[in-house]
Amino acid sequence: MARDDAFDPLVGETATTEALVHLPGPTPEPAEPLHDPRLSDVDEWGRSERMRSVARKVYGPIYRRWFRVEWERLDKLPAEGGALLVANHAGAIPPDALLILHGIEEELGRPVYGLSDDVFREWPLVGTLWSRLGGVGAHPDNALRLLRQGHLVLVFPEGTKATSKPWAQRYQLRRFGRGGFVETAMRAGVPVVPIAVIGAEESMPVIATMPWMASLLRVPYVPITLNQVLLGPLGTLAHFPAKIRLRVLDPVRFEVPPGETRYPKARVMDEAEGIRAKLQQALYEMLGERRSVWLG
Repeated sequence: MARDDAFDPLVGETATTEALVHLPGPTPEPAEPLHDPRLSDVDEWGRSERMRSVARKVYGPIYRRWFRVEWERLDKLPAEGGALLVANHAGAIPPDALLILHGIEEELGRPVYGLSDDVFREWPLVGTLWSRLGGVGAHPDNALRLLRQGHLVLVFPEGTKATSKPWAQRYQLRRFGRGGFVETAMRAGVPVVPIAVIGAEESMPVIATMPWMASLLRVPYVPITLNQVLLGPLGTLAHFPAKIRLRVLDPVRFEVPPGETRYPKARVMDEAEGIRAKLQQALYEMLGERRSVWLG
């Protein structure tokens, strides 16, 4: 008599059809509604509002009393929607990123995500801490997603070329790369908001760099600073109390359709150079108005 059986390749033996057929029963009602499975407040970018809250309390006295930060034209920053913040970068260990993130959160109540070189994010503890505070890898795709989500994103187009430059070249802006930040802003359909910063150059001036040490440690540069000369080992991390002033310039908007795959390279480079020139002019004006490095 023929048997109604089949061969199960997963088991390797003959099994009856009855054993292979699954008859689902009624789906039970969930005992409670589903909720976010994350066990912390860390968002998809690694930012933690709890850590930001702690950082604001810890960094607040440094911001207010050590650097005595002063903002100008803060009302030019958008109250809502995405925008790409572009600033000059300075100091062997630049304080400007934390100052901008902290200041905008305190004054406007808006979180800011800062784009940073991946080499620093790979350092133990430092990379994790920077992510929790709002740091994101400096990749165009990351910036584009953040901007489309309506966030403020901070970028320093000069990169480490600015923070490693010698004291004699202070406040002389380096090239803004190939203008990739402009193309990202065009694609996202958001404005670029330039921010000019003075005081960071004097907070940790670079006397010289050690390329051989940088190559050994696989980092962009290893500086010798005036802080180290005057303060010894403490000067490796301690900034001078230079007064920091920041000026927000008029937003730059691009009359191009967003979402395009490519934009004319000449147009992108011209816009990037125009933004660099505006920042450079603003720096010269602010330096001309400054009475003292320490008093502003």
